[in-house]
Amino acid sequence: MALLDLYKKDKNYRRYASGVERALSSFDTALQEWADYISFLGRLLKALQAHPANIAVIPMKTIVAKRLAQSLDPKLPSGVHQKALEVYAYIFSMISKDDLSRDLPIYLPGLTPTLSFASLAVRPVFLSLLETYLIPVSASALRAALKALILALLPGLEEETSEDFERTLRLLENLRDAVKTNQSPQLDDYEGMGDNYFWQCFFLASITSASRRQGALAFLVRKLPKLGADDTAGGKLSPAVKSVVSPEPGLLIRCFVVGLSDEQLLVQRGFLDLLVTHLPLDSLILQGRVIKEDLDRLLAAAAGVVVRRDMSLNRRLWTWFLGPEQTAGAGPDSASSSPILPSAHSTIALPSTVGSAQTRYFGQYGLHALVRGIRGLISQGHKSPSERARPFRICLSLMDRWEIGGLIVPEVFLPIINSVREYEHVAATKDQFNEVLRSASVFFDGVESGLIWGELAGLMASAIRDYSLDYEVRLDKLKFVKFVVTHFNIREEEMLVVHIPMVVLALLVMIREADSTRLEDSEKVHGGLRTILTLAVSIAQDLIDVAPERAFLMGASANDSVSLGRHQRRLSIQNTEVLNAIQRFYVQDQGSLEVSGPPFSARDAGELLLREASYIVSRVLLSSPSDDGLEPRTKLLVTLLNKAPISDTLKNANLFSAFQQLLGSSPADKSRHLPFSTFSAITSAVCSLQTKSYLSNSQISKLTPWLVRQAWGHISPTNPKYHIESVRCLWQLQSTISPTSHGIEAAISTIMTENDISGTFSFRGADTGRTFAILWTHSVQGHGGLEETGNDSVQASGDGNRGNKRPAGRMRAYEYMLTRPLFLLLDALGDEGTELFEFARGWLHTLSSVDRLFQIFITRFLALDFLQPGSIASKDLNVHTVTCKFSEGDDLELCLYYLQTLSNILRWSSAGVWTTMAKQVVTTIDKAQGHLTTEPEHKQGLSFQGFFTEVCMRVVIAEHSLDSSDLSRRISKPHRVALSVLHRILSNPHSAALADLELEYPLIEKLMASVERPDASVQVSLLDVVFATLKLRAHKTSESTAGGHRRANSKDTTRDSLLSLNTERSETESFLSPPPPQLIKCLQLGFCSVNSRPVLDSWINFLAECLPLYSETIFQILIPLVECLCNQISMVFDDLKSTFKGPQAARVVSPESSLIALLNGLEQILAAAHDRLSTDELKTPNIRSPEQPQGFLSNMVSGVFASETSQSRSATANNRLTVLLSFQDSIRICFAIWSWGGYGSNGSPQDATSLASFTYTSLRMRNRARRILEQLFTTETLECLETLVEIWLKSPTTSEGTRMASVFGLLHVLDGSRPKHTIPAIFNAIYSRTNPHALEPTRKSTLTSNLADVEIVGFLVEYARSLEDDTMDEIWTDCLTFLRDVLGNPFPHRQTLPRLLEFTAILGEKVDNTNYGEQRRMRRDLSVSAYAFPIRECMSTNFTGYCQELFVRLLTATFTAKPISFSLDGSPPVSHEKGGDWDSHGENAGARHPVHADDIVTILAPIVPNLGKILGETDRILGVTTSISTNVIGPTFRARSFPHNVTKSTLDLLHQLTRIPSAQKSWKKDISDAFNDHRFFSSPIALVEGNWIPLLRQWALSHKDCILELLPRISPPTAAGIVFGVGASSARQEADHKTQLHLRRIAFLLLAAEENAFVANMSSIEEKLVELLTTTAASSPSSIVRAEVYMVLRALILKTSAVHLAPLWPIVNYELQAAISSVVPSSQSDIYNNSTILQACKLLDTLLVIAPDEFQLHEWLFVTDTIDAVYRPVDRSPVALVDEISEDLGSTASTPAPHIGGDSLSQSGNAKRRPLLGLDTVKDIQKDDLLGKVLKPFFSQLSICAFESTYSMGMADWKACSDNLLYDLFDDSTIVG
Repeated sequence: MALLDLYKKDKNYRRYASGVERALSSFDTALQEWADYISFLGRLLKALQAHPANIAVIPMKTIVAKRLAQSLDPKLPSGVHQKALEVYAYIFSMISKDDLSRDLPIYLPGLTPTLSFASLAVRPVFLSLLETYLIPVSASALRAALKALILALLPGLEEETSEDFERTLRLLENLRDAVKTNQSPQLDDYEGMGDNYFWQCFFLASITSASRRQGALAFLVRKLPKLGADDTAGGKLSPAVKSVVSPEPGLLIRCFVVGLSDEQLLVQRGFLDLLVTHLPLDSLILQGRVIKEDLDRLLAAAAGVVVRRDMSLNRRLWTWFLGPEQTAGAGPDSASSSPILPSAHSTIALPSTVGSAQTRYFGQYGLHALVRGIRGLISQGHKSPSERARPFRICLSLMDRWEIGGLIVPEVFLPIINSVREYEHVAATKDQFNEVLRSASVFFDGVESGLIWGELAGLMASAIRDYSLDYEVRLDKLKFVKFVVTHFNIREEEMLVVHIPMVVLALLVMIREADSTRLEDSEKVHGGLRTILTLAVSIAQDLIDVAPERAFLMGASANDSVSLGRHQRRLSIQNTEVLNAIQRFYVQDQGSLEVSGPPFSARDAGELLLREASYIVSRVLLSSPSDDGLEPRTKLLVTLLNKAPISDTLKNANLFSAFQQLLGSSPADKSRHLPFSTFSAITSAVCSLQTKSYLSNSQISKLTPWLVRQAWGHISPTNPKYHIESVRCLWQLQSTISPTSHGIEAAISTIMTENDISGTFSFRGADTGRTFAILWTHSVQGHGGLEETGNDSVQASGDGNRGNKRPAGRMRAYEYMLTRPLFLLLDALGDEGTELFEFARGWLHTLSSVDRLFQIFITRFLALDFLQPGSIASKDLNVHTVTCKFSEGDDLELCLYYLQTLSNILRWSSAGVWTTMAKQVVTTIDKAQGHLTTEPEHKQGLSFQGFFTEVCMRVVIAEHSLDSSDLSRRISKPHRVALSVLHRILSNPHSAALADLELEYPLIEKLMASVERPDASVQVSLLDVVFATLKLRAHKTSESTAGGHRRANSKDTTRDSLLSLNTERSETESFLSPPPPQLIKCLQLGFCSVNSRPVLDSWINFLAECLPLYSETIFQILIPLVECLCNQISMVFDDLKSTFKGPQAARVVSPESSLIALLNGLEQILAAAHDRLSTDELKTPNIRSPEQPQGFLSNMVSGVFASETSQSRSATANNRLTVLLSFQDSIRICFAIWSWGGYGSNGSPQDATSLASFTYTSLRMRNRARRILEQLFTTETLECLETLVEIWLKSPTTSEGTRMASVFGLLHVLDGSRPKHTIPAIFNAIYSRTNPHALEPTRKSTLTSNLADVEIVGFLVEYARSLEDDTMDEIWTDCLTFLRDVLGNPFPHRQTLPRLLEFTAILGEKVDNTNYGEQRRMRRDLSVSAYAFPIRECMSTNFTGYCQELFVRLLTATFTAKPISFSLDGSPPVSHEKGGDWDSHGENAGARHPVHADDIVTILAPIVPNLGKILGETDRILGVTTSISTNVIGPTFRARSFPHNVTKSTLDLLHQLTRIPSAQKSWKKDISDAFNDHRFFSSPIALVEGNWIPLLRQWALSHKDCILELLPRISPPTAAGIVFGVGASSARQEADHKTQLHLRRIAFLLLAAEENAFVANMSSIEEKLVELLTTTAASSPSSIVRAEVYMVLRALILKTSAVHLAPLWPIVNYELQAAISSVVPSSQSDIYNNSTILQACKLLDTLLVIAPDEFQLHEWLFVTDTIDAVYRPVDRSPVALVDEISEDLGSTASTPAPHIGGDSLSQSGNAKRRPLLGLDTVKDIQKDDLLGKVLKPFFSQLSICAFESTYSMGMADWKACSDNLLYDLFDDSTIVG
């Protein structure tokens, strides 16, 4: 500096410097074409040549170097390049060698890129320049730039045939020699030739620059020393070798790794050749000097070339892997099959039997590293399917050579499969997992079967037998095996017939051992052993399922020493011998059949499998029968029984004794009750054993009673969970034993009678009857596993002889199993004092299969020979012509029993039974077959009623010998019983009246007291008496009607519609005396009491009979009774739901029957109340106004002028309110029942073992609730619908919208809520809240539901969306009329207009999907409607056009009624007037986002994509989009609160508009306005990332000149016109503010657009940036905008290819050096403030992360990019700017401050490279604080972190760089003003 100051005093120097300055100034003004560059360079050269002779100094050398670098632009012609090099040569020749060494960082960066684009004429000039001037400079100067110089010369080595190849090669050698003499002390410690530093830099250059790797390969081929064994004799490295690997051998490895991973095939091939020739696998470098991780990395990269499937690559790879002995035939074609060698889990042991030297070579030197490398690839856990599957493809290709694959595959097989298993849980989609699974399956299919099953067997052995492992680890191993079995192909023939039986046998033996251990140590049970064994059994089951029967057929083992050829040997072999034999097969013989045969023959394996399976089953039976593992074990045994041949081993097993011991030692042992899973498993096993003759008939006979008793317990009515499954088990047992066996029938009969008490005080409980009723129901209805068939010999009377014949086998099974238990149940009808009698009577009333019952009676009567007719003289039934003769031997007592039972049935039969008796006919009577057959005279058939009449008549008129008094006495009782049966058939009962005794009061009190007692039969009797007294009380003042009054059955009364509008009432009803007041309380007690549950049907019947007595006071008792019933229904329903979710609990009565009864009662009382209300309303006058204008639904405005109604209507209205409140409670509870089962239970999952019973029960309950809802909707559609809307709004939201789906599903299945009824009702509900005077009184809602109009409209929208398109023909007229009325008077509907717009859009879409709009009739209807359009216009408009016009007008009305600008003046609204509640319920709209009632943006967003369907015509679409833009988008962007008022919905709507071609003009303007708003960069970053970036990308695609429009808006920096004072500062700030915004807009556009989108504008951008880089602190705009310039540069680097960035590098270098240098405290520059310096550092940080190829030529200027970053020389100062500044600042490497994101400080493995400076923004911080807190740590760590990121070979994190820039752009705190 002192010399320069001295020169400045020299006049000659000043003249010389002035000439240079004038020449430089012409660069900014005179350059238009390439010739101008030559002219400029000529002037510059002339100015330099004019230097004084004694002065060899370049004035303004930095600017000179910058202009020369810009003249070497690749886009300029070679003449310019030659002229620039000429100037370079003159400068280098003028200055001294020392000056050039000092100024090398100034001049070299412009020269280094030249060779990459130089022409043939320029190359020699460039090389001569380097040879003449740069090589001779000092070694210390070359050292810092060595990597850049290597990269600069490598392009000259790419073409080996070029003229400059040898010259470039010599130049590199000279460069190596030039830096050799100046090694650092650290490097001198390593022995070598002094080339260490050169080779380290060369490897770094090859690693970091992929584009120059071809030249690096050419140099390595010629100059790299051989690193093989010959060069490392005696275990010592030669000097040449040491120079390559010192001090860091890892760089050599990484150089080869990147070369082997290069995208170019030739580069990969060249590096493989280098490996073979220069770096063999057994070299001391790889085996001794390189760390293990680097060797793994190298071998994994080398193996990766096989995925190309290129023979030339594979051949070289095999040569390197297998060593120097590999010769011809080593390619893939020479691969031969070989058994895969076994593997050890800890170490890899090579078998001594391998004789191949090549195999030993690879096993010794490369096997371990390659295994680790592949495992490392597997463990990386890539999410991409292709990357995840890459290790699989590598291993598959390696298997082409058995010498390699045979050693590798055993070690990586399990990790590969486990990688697939883990990917199943992290894959984004199922298709991605399937893609990876396909690749793994190809690999799996290529692996030897022995290896696969050996590994799986080892896993299972470790999981079951290794107790030292944690429970989770052991369980995970079994889950791994399960995954393999279920996802991969295990159906190869060898697997099926050899390996699967062997592995399953070993697994069962291990389970047997574990069972013994479990019994000894109970803690292991709680530790999870039971779960492990259960999963193991499941695996065994899966394997046995796929094994064919031939796998267990007779066969001999190939290994006679192990074969079990003799029967005794099969029986006596021990478990340890079995396991040892299988272990030897898979470990020593490697599971290969070529080495040895299987340890056991197929026959032996089958015998042993049966033995072990029977043992593990019997073990569980004897130890823990309630264990969950019994069922899978039994299933496994059954499967083996079906596939394996008959085994003598199993015949001697102890299964029968285990069954017998478990079930009980004697029939008296009745206390043991097994879980259903245990019972089912035992039944299945017993049936299978019986089928295979492993159990004898006597053994089955001993087991049958206990099995039936267990099934009986599971059919109990209090536990409906396993009803159907238990019945199926019984029928399975029956069919297995024999269809004609009576064993099960006898067992059932024993159970039914064992607790009966006979005598004076007899007792027969009803539980057995209820259980048998369930058995009967599921048997005859086909749920028990037997197909449901028609009547055997019975058909409807109108069907002639078309009866559906039942197979004889089914009839016999039916008869032999259920007949006797049925008669035992029917016997209870004759014993009225028992509880069973009450049940049997009720069961008979509800029996739907009574015809089957009568068939049994017919069959039994026909079995009596003495009842067969002697002769039939006529076709007609004539009892006088039929003669029978009784004798002493006839079984009259049996006949009497049948008649008495039939009499009891008819005594208690219902109307349905009589209907069956009358309609069913007997078609055949065949005594031999047990069927009914008719003789020719009876071809037309005989009804059941006729048949029994005939039988009775035969008994009555039968002849017998008068001499036998004993016979006469025996016949007398059958006669009386037969006459009784006839009397019941031919007559009806009568009633008597005792009206004056008033017995109802004490009886009601008694009834109330009995409710508190457990004896339910007393309640039934009392109910009968009480009703009789009440009936007498009610009719004591009226004339008695003829005939008796039958009590209606609750289930029969619900078959027809109960809720009707029938108003016909008897005249006497009004005179009925009301019951006592105590009766209501009594009814409530009866419904609520648990003790009344067994007779709840009787209580409901009693209620139904009493309701007519309350005709005058029904409304007073309605709410108490409905509330009571609903509460009880809810409680019972909850109990029923818990039955199928949790363990079975003891109950008094079945919840099913209780629920049905309570629902019947609810329906009865609602029907009675509504009937009375309808009658009262018809009597009330309906006063109408004289004028009723036409409107919605013909008369919607009829009540506008209506007067007040009379006082009488007030009472009726109160009654109506009472009924509707009751309806609401009923709808809620019925809807809850209807939703059960069909739409999720909102709780824990149902038990899969009782799925059939659950389905049956839930369907039954749902159907019953649906019938009630059907009637409610039919009578009160509007009120019921509002109640459902309330349910829809208040129900909890699920992600799938389950509750909402159930509401709409209900509406779709109810006839009363069809769309043609529901839509008008919704309209009425809306009008009742917005404009009630427009409705007739009968159409108004009572407003009992707390609903707002916006909520109802929201429901309307979702309901309309759920409708089918074809329903439009039902609702079209109503919808158009309603919308027409809304448009006629939109003010009352202003809150709902946005959602009505959505409703209209849905209608338009659905109409567009149908051809409904083209029907002539509907067009004619529209043509005469002149409400909204002129007649002429309507006649030319079809339905679709009308809907389109409605949509347009409704949209206009929405914008007019509530302009969006009103809500945008402040903060975005969070609630809305009356519709505010909708936000909380809006989530219920299916799976959509919450929608405010007036959130027009959210509503329009999903509508806009369908405008084509809704509007059709382009003009209308354009009009609507323009309207949306004008009224929604525009006001939003122009609001004062912008951009905070912009939501995701707004931008989603705008994004949808951009997808409409015709709307381009409107949305482009909206985006342009928002983007150019000065507040835009205050937008939330989340919206920017998710929404604004796609919008700006679309805008940039459609607006190509957007950048060019922004650039002219940036004013060039100027100082003219600015004076001192307030005005100057304000003007400068305004210019800074505008320039910052424009630059940020440019940067954001670059970042948002596609890559290289603005390459055509690069020159304009560059020109503007260069212009702005001339700003100063006093210019306008000022230097503050440099921060934004750096942001634009970052955006260009991120979104532009490196080839287009060449003109920018001189500018970037110059600016970065200037900005970073300003950090030094001695710098007094006021150009750079905190923000500018920080952005410059971030620009450098981004460049180091992205590392463009061209920037690596300049990287050394800023950071130390060589090995010196780690081994820093202590005797010389750093050349890199950052390191130099760091030393000047006295900084040392320290922990980064919070402002620095330390993500990349410890790069390891393949971690991504991220910027050091994170997302945190430095705000309001002084320059000194910025230096100490941020820049010092940053500078001190930058070089080392850059080197570490290169060394780790991590990929650049482009997203992190983009996010960092995005956060800076939208940090509005750094914008001036």
